[in-house]
Amino acid sequence: MDKAVVLLSGGLDSTVCMAVAKSQGMTLFPISFDYHQRHKIELMSAKKVAKFYGVRRHLIVKTNMGAIGGSALTDSAIDVPAGIVERETVPVTYVPARNLIFLSYALSYAEVIEARSVFIGVNAVDYSGYPDCRPEFISRFQSLADFSTKAAAVDGKSITIEAPLQMLSKKEIVLLGSRLQAPLALTHSCYRGGEKACGVCDSCQLRLKGFQEAGIPDPISYERRV
Repeated sequence: MDKAVVLLSGGLDSTVCMAVAKSQGMTLFPISFDYHQRHKIELMSAKKVAKFYGVRRHLIVKTNMGAIGGSALTDSAIDVPAGIVERETVPVTYVPARNLIFLSYALSYAEVIEARSVFIGVNAVDYSGYPDCRPEFISRFQSLADFSTKAAAVDGKSITIEAPLQMLSKKEIVLLGSRLQAPLALTHSCYRGGEKACGVCDSCQLRLKGFQEAGIPDPISYERRV
């Protein structure tokens, strides 16, 4: 059975992405990151999701993107703004080069455990406009991966970057997760990090929109539903 490293934040998209990898018969090796994010509560959800799938190992990497700052998710001096579902600018919740850093760790892990795939739940349809969620980024990282590991560059064993949710709407992601019986009730998508989701940040509004359009009740609790 092929192994897959899955980037698991504990949010809706990463959990559905994990369900996709599972549906393809992959042995799951989730990797999560404690990067000094203000919404560290998402790691609790990631642990619950990993337990749900009975994985062999759930790797949690500690790094400090708070030392760099520049994002409302890593700098307590920057407020998390209310969400705008149809936005045209990159919001302050963007964490500079986060997916580049996370994928680099995941690629390294995949090479060590001899996994042939890395799954990431990035989305470029209903999203906040982050540049490292776009197909161009994934394509270029794949090219980089093909030249940066011994497995691919020397042994000819390419590690494929899989982004199965890339061109799906949030509605389609919710429907896919429901069909695959992903544990959506265990997920946490809010940027503000409270015990209940705030219901007003970008992530909450996009999530609520997806569930509403899918005609499926969102199973998590909110402070308010906009």
